[in-house]
Amino acid sequence: MSEASPLELELISDAGQLSRVRGTLRDWCLAHGWPEPVIADMVLALDEALTNVIRHGYDGAGDKRILIRVREVRDPGAGEGIEIEVRDFGKQVDLDSIRGRDLNKPRPGGLGVHIIHAMMDLAEYTHADGGGMRLVMRKYKSTPEQPESPSTGTS
Repeated sequence: MSEASPLELELISDAGQLSRVRGTLRDWCLAHGWPEPVIADMVLALDEALTNVIRHGYDGAGDKRILIRVREVRDPGAGEGIEIEVRDFGKQVDLDSIRGRDLNKPRPGGLGVHIIHAMMDLAEYTHADGGGMRLVMRKYKSTPEQPESPSTGTS
């Protein structure tokens, strides 16, 4: 893994900016040798995260600040990865309330959290210092290794 400079973006909570952010993330990842299927997962997860910030953190207001930081990371068990941090300055919510809707009740919308967790290997929400929320997502080039189960006997 090369020591890539982090990608840092600041935008306002206007959905019209999402296309630019998706393209910028895609270009940065391609320039750093990431495979297209992994990039597609990260772009979708970031788009969903930003949509949730705009819709829920800022109640649709289109003039609020959002910060994004993307960097390469290495995990001893999972290998090379990318970490995407999304920081907003909206309302703080109960962390236990951040979950996708009941999938057994069909209706449009409400799938952003499910999509983020499905596309990324890690997604952690925290309250940000000074107000707002912080979401840290990680995606690895290969699936993180699962601990081996203990042997049940000898052959």
